[in-house]
Amino acid sequence: MKQNKQTELPFNIFLIGFMGAGKSTVASYMHRQYSMPLIEMDETLAERECMTIPEIFAQKGESYFRQAETELLKEIQTRSNVIISCGGGVAMRQENVEIMKKSGKVVLLTASPDSILERVKNDENRPLLKGRKTAEGIQELMDARRPFYEAAADLIIATDTQPLEDICEEIINRLRQMQPKNL
Repeated sequence: MKQNKQTELPFNIFLIGFMGAGKSTVASYMHRQYSMPLIEMDETLAERECMTIPEIFAQKGESYFRQAETELLKEIQTRSNVIISCGGGVAMRQENVEIMKKSGKVVLLTASPDSILERVKNDENRPLLKGRKTAEGIQELMDARRPFYEAAADLIIATDTQPLEDICEEIINRLRQMQPKNL
């Protein structure tokens, strides 16, 4: 691991993508490596509700959860230089995309259905995968979400084959190229 680098960005970095694409892993690494504050949206919402994400879905419903995501994004938009690991459904709402774009850059992390399945196969905290935890089921849900993800993204990074360190360095370097005067 390379030495920790202080990175001060004039905007937030929102990581979006399908569950298991690597959002939490990348965000955690960037938090440690670049000394950026980290907000893990699902974790924050679970803590606020004193429930797991599946419990929120079961007891309060998906629409309640999606509105809570939007409210959290509104809070985040007042900050800068924060890495935010978004829930897999955040980019499905246009209002959320607009909020993210106001205060940051949106980075879409992608992975193949087989990679996703391998990463989430033992995770029971994925309510939207209930009954479809197969490569085909994942592909179907990914296909439905892809247009929303791609429309929201300022940058797209595949996480299948690169080492974590390289993925994070690519994100920072490409964001710097996008805004050379500010970084």
